[in-house]
Amino acid sequence: MLLYFLFTCLSFILFLKSLPLKSLPAWASDMTLLSPWSYGEFSAFRPSSLMNSFCRSFIPRTRSKMSMKKINLSSRVDNVEIGEMLVLDLPELVLECILEKLPPAELFSMAGVCSSLRNRCVSDHLWERHMKQKWGRVIGPAAYREWKWYITNRREICNLKQGKQKGLARLLFAVWPLSWTKSKLDNSEKQSIPLPTDSIMSWYLALETGKFCFPAQVYNRENGHVGFMLSCYDAELSYDSRTDTFQARYPPHGRRAGAIESNVTWDRLRAQPVDTSPHDLHISDCLNDLQPGDHIEIQWRRNKEFPYGWWYGVVGHLESCDGNVNYCRCHNSDTVMLEFRQYAQGSRWRHTAINRRNHREVGNEADGFYGGIRKLKTEREISMWKSLWPTEVLE
Repeated sequence: MLLYFLFTCLSFILFLKSLPLKSLPAWASDMTLLSPWSYGEFSAFRPSSLMNSFCRSFIPRTRSKMSMKKINLSSRVDNVEIGEMLVLDLPELVLECILEKLPPAELFSMAGVCSSLRNRCVSDHLWERHMKQKWGRVIGPAAYREWKWYITNRREICNLKQGKQKGLARLLFAVWPLSWTKSKLDNSEKQSIPLPTDSIMSWYLALETGKFCFPAQVYNRENGHVGFMLSCYDAELSYDSRTDTFQARYPPHGRRAGAIESNVTWDRLRAQPVDTSPHDLHISDCLNDLQPGDHIEIQWRRNKEFPYGWWYGVVGHLESCDGNVNYCRCHNSDTVMLEFRQYAQGSRWRHTAINRRNHREVGNEADGFYGGIRKLKTEREISMWKSLWPTEVLE
């Protein structure tokens, strides 16, 4: 019985060796996927069933430029009849229009199909529209500078890791056979093709996953605390795609630790309107143009150890003026009266006066310090402030 079993196994092995097996054709190597790191970066996206059916219908028949409609099983693997058209067989303009119509999740999924589609799908001009549509209102010059610093720092870290890997490779070459070591290194390089770190797609993914924190401003900070009504303060923001909200980290106020606020909604955010640090005085360029009725924002801070916030107000009439537009000469005076009408009449926060000719920071430890002024010129900005108006008059 044992001899019969050994004879059967030996016959089967000889039969397998006699089969004319060949290696995969050259086109199989064209299916280079994105690195596992890239998929992890975009784990928040879930491609729709429409895109899944789209990919099943057109793409992964293993070959990126032709599909197998009928295969003769008795023929060699290379003998494939070309049948239905795939995505990459479409005219360039048609394919470009299809990619432009895809939302970010589907565009990212398409980039993982093959190297040819990957090169198209990571293109900046495709992601620029998505970037402006979702993030354009809250991303300003300061956030862009922060992103440039972020990718520079990340590139340096990657170079440092590569240097360590080269040192390890030299050690392996000294210990292990050359052919074995080279094959292992080649395989590791083929397994991972990272995204270009300075691409708009990489920036979009970093924002979407919350891995990149960016500077912006928050209206009515700390959940509309009464002490911050109709103000806008700088903060460092990180996005949470699960709740579609942000976490805001405010800078320290003197000896007070920086506050953290969660669940900040999109409608309470804006990009910095001026490229001025919250610790620096904004140089006003509108003082000579101010007249009663103008809407303004002015820097204010509690004391000189605190950062500035921007507070909404309007230009009012001087005490010597009765407000009659036919006789008003307030615009000719060096003194500009500012009103904060969210506060009650008689409140010490209701009015303040500045000098339009030599205005610098003015104030004291009791009433705080007033800094630079910017005139609001668009109805959108003014409407935004009015939408935040408190339900009750502040004292």
